[in-house]
Amino acid sequence: MPQEKPGLRPLPSLIFASRWLQLPLYIGLIAAQAVYVFHFWVELVHLLEAAFGNQEALQKLVTSIGYKAATPISSLNETVIMLVVLALIDVVMISNLLIMVIIGGYETFVSRMDLDGHPDQPEWLSHVNASVLKVKLATAIIGISSIHLLKTFINADNYSDKVLIAQTVIHLTFLLSALAIALTDRLMSSPAKGAGH
Repeated sequence: MPQEKPGLRPLPSLIFASRWLQLPLYIGLIAAQAVYVFHFWVELVHLLEAAFGNQEALQKLVTSIGYKAATPISSLNETVIMLVVLALIDVVMISNLLIMVIIGGYETFVSRMDLDGHPDQPEWLSHVNASVLKVKLATAIIGISSIHLLKTFINADNYSDKVLIAQTVIHLTFLLSALAIALTDRLMSSPAKGAGH
């Protein structure tokens, strides 16, 4: 007859239960995700309205993307469309980042979700741990930074050289940080793999 494992002592049990204090944080991120979804649809509706000639929607779009032209814009042009679409992609990528943090963080640090065999289980969740999550988050941040940098360069006339250089340096810093995180993760996991053989 297998011997039952003794329960945790009161103090370790309290410390272990403290992980549930993170639950409100993840619920807060879900609320932030809802705000992003609302913002996405507002911008998309403005884009569609502007495409059909609504001047008020067009002005709201131009203001939201920070686009300034030498002459007032009376209809959608390619630059405005591109900047709005990039802004929408940016929202989607930040939303993906939020999902990774919410699901991956909850699974890693709070409690198992028991999604094994679920048809909608994300592929990346099957092998997620703290180090894998860090690399995935760093990669997602680089993608978001790339979109921001592209938006800035498309709208470069409205930015000073100082801002353009600063954003480029920040993006390169993100790239180097992600490479360092991935390299560190690889170096730390190599001995563990070697020990298994």
